[in-house]
Amino acid sequence: MREGGDVVRFQNVGMRYEMGREILHDVSLRLKAGSFHLLTGESGAGKSSLLRLMYLGRRPSRGLITLFGHDIATTPRRELPALRRRVGVIFQDFRLVDHLSAMENVALPLHVAGASEQQIQKHVPELLRWVGLEEHINSRPSILSGGQKQRVAIARAVIARPQLLLADEPTGNVDDKIAARLMHLLEELNKIGTTIIVATHNQALVSAFSYPRLHLEDGELSALAPIGQQGANTPNKAPTEINEAPAREAGSNSDYIGGPS
Repeated sequence: MREGGDVVRFQNVGMRYEMGREILHDVSLRLKAGSFHLLTGESGAGKSSLLRLMYLGRRPSRGLITLFGHDIATTPRRELPALRRRVGVIFQDFRLVDHLSAMENVALPLHVAGASEQQIQKHVPELLRWVGLEEHINSRPSILSGGQKQRVAIARAVIARPQLLLADEPTGNVDDKIAARLMHLLEELNKIGTTIIVATHNQALVSAFSYPRLHLEDGELSALAPIGQQGANTPNKAPTEINEAPAREAGSNSDYIGGPS
């Protein structure tokens, strides 16, 4: 990875939809490999739009985006799908395929990556056990609870072991107990080196998990320290050097994310 370990870098990025008003203004940020951040802001602040730029769902209206050391504006179009596969996304509305079982939904990224049926049969059930869904491997989304659907979505997002995981309001459809469990699952992924951003407007969650924050307000991004630390509510309008990743223990030898903790 180029850029000295930067997973994502934005420089003066702006974004608007069609001819509408600009949703994001002069956003600059720098995410180091292995970091964990909370992306906060009120509903409609632009959190989903920012994540969409990171997973190449949209191009910016202006500014520079670098993903895994590649300038998105100059990277050949044929190379973009390979970059996108290095990013896992947990969508707010799950986006599970209704007629597929939990196992089949989780296996989709492996099929796209060309994995063998033997690899799929080995790793998908193991991962579903890790997220606590061993009894629902063959269940379709229609009979799963909101928390169970979210865990299927998490498993699908991480089965191919992405280097960057983006979670858009992953706890918005579950109760506080399930929300805490989901966050702990993300923490385990982070411990084995996955760079994680969790978008949320749940203040209880922000207070409970002490991670640096990227805060969106009126289309501008500020860096905030974790809740409880000095300067926690003092914004830094140029959050380009705040994302140093903590040292991590070595991960498991598993082919995807490691076994149960």
